[in-house]
Amino acid sequence: MKYMLLIYGDELALSDTEREQCYRDSTALAHQIHATGRYLAASPLHPTATATSVRVREGKSLITDGPFAETHEQLGGYFLIDAEDLDEAIAIAERIPMAQRGTVEIRPVIEIADLPTP
Repeated sequence: MKYMLLIYGDELALSDTEREQCYRDSTALAHQIHATGRYLAASPLHPTATATSVRVREGKSLITDGPFAETHEQLGGYFLIDAEDLDEAIAIAERIPMAQRGTVEIRPVIEIADLPTP
């Protein structure tokens, strides 16, 4: 089953040096997961200041700068994995560097037939 591991944290909590180390550690983890055949994708996200939110209400679009909601922790990146079950997904999520400072939300992915593939 595919799982999306959504990584949340305070985007201002890491120094530039800590952020670069987190990227290196996450890249190493991605290679480890890839070696087991479980890796599908991963990427950090730019800060929430670069976000744009789109809402369509009664046929009209409302475009705003910034994330959907202001929270203490922001979505900062993700891993997309193919795990046997939730227990395996949890074991991988525990190894994500930001799990030590933020939150990793695990969400099963609904696979819809006939979607385009890369």
